[in-house]
Amino acid sequence: MPGFPSPFGDDDGSLFDSYGEFVPDTQPTVFEFLEGHDVLDGRDHAAFHRLTRDIFEERKVYDMTFNYNLARLNLDTRHRSAGYRYAVEREGGENVLSEDPIERVLRAEFTPTTPFCPQTHTLTIGSFRAWNGLSDRHEYDLVRVRAAPMHHQSDAINDQLAELEEKYIETGDVTVVPEDSPDVGSNPTDRPMQTENAGRGTPDAPF
Repeated sequence: MPGFPSPFGDDDGSLFDSYGEFVPDTQPTVFEFLEGHDVLDGRDHAAFHRLTRDIFEERKVYDMTFNYNLARLNLDTRHRSAGYRYAVEREGGENVLSEDPIERVLRAEFTPTTPFCPQTHTLTIGSFRAWNGLSDRHEYDLVRVRAAPMHHQSDAINDQLAELEEKYIETGDVTVVPEDSPDVGSNPTDRPMQTENAGRGTPDAPF
């Protein structure tokens, strides 16, 4: 008698990798935001990504096309090289502000399934708010989030993420809304929590 699939996707056979393993062939490319820093691989990546799954579940960071927790995108073998990669920010590394007083910083770079993914703006801002709003769940004082440069609006999205980050550092409030950045994509909204499954989208869905 067949069992029920795990809500976190560990029992979906060939469609999804396990949260407990790091499979290089299905992980996103490391782009410039993570270069020069200590990129998480192997068990370190898997451990933080399991934590990310739980944080995203609590804060309802869901992909609206596939109807699943965004952390699951890294495991979806239909969309290789999509999802998040992480790096511990190295003192003196690339793009580090010398006056930045924050000690433990993690960088998270999101690669969508296509260069024209309409959810990249919403998902990266939702991720930033989830990780930093639940900072007691991990060892980092700040999680910086950026969209990979393959996205056609990455510059505008990243300008807005940088502004949100700056306001968060100043106020400690993850709900602040960037004011000076140009409008991009759709406005970030909370998605009602739904039971996670294999998703209603097809392998070729635009994300």
